Amino acid sequence: MLVDRARTNGLQLTGEGVLLQQQLTKRVLESALEGEITDHVGYDKHDASGRGSGNSRNGTRAKTVLTDVGPVEVKLPRDTGGIFEPQIVRKRQRRLTGVDEMVLSLTAKGLTHGEISAHLAEVYGAQVSKQTISTITDKVMDGMAEWQNRPLDRVYPVLFVDAINVKIRDGQVANRPIRADPCRR
Repeated sequence: MLVDRARTNGLQLTGEGVLLQQQLTKRVLESALEGEITDHVGYDKHDASGRGSGNSRNGTRAKTVLTDVGPVEVKLPRDTGGIFEPQIVRKRQRRLTGVDEMVLSLTAKGLTHGEISAHLAEVYGAQVSKQTISTITDKVMDGMAEWQNRPLDRVYPVLFVDAINVKIRDGQVANRPIRADPCRR
């Protein structure tokens, strides 16, 4: 499914402008934003306790953010009061650098909420409470588990290429790489 989509759109799965990394970045950002809005309004999505609370979720709006892996379109949550200020992707922010570091630090095992909070403050300049970090990491971990358990294609093309450096005398001695392609006949 992902490979077919990449082929039909002429996209790469590795390198700059990577489809797989863009989708993972999108999923992590949207999960983090969902955690922020949950912390802000005080209840989970579709939770009955949010009815009549005065400030409710009000859908999302699409926004394209430039990241380290290329442009990523994310859905920013809104609230009815219009007072929700996301910290991960701020209002009027178009460029988001350091997303790779955020993804790695949020998914790394053993990081405390304080360390994650300090990391977000260092990378994004965002002051985020430990409760918000807890909500965000729970959402991100759920999203990562869902992504890790997604159905995979039955067959993936793989090419193993190796080389060995050999000293060759051609007027002088020089190291030259000799390719060793085990699949080559």
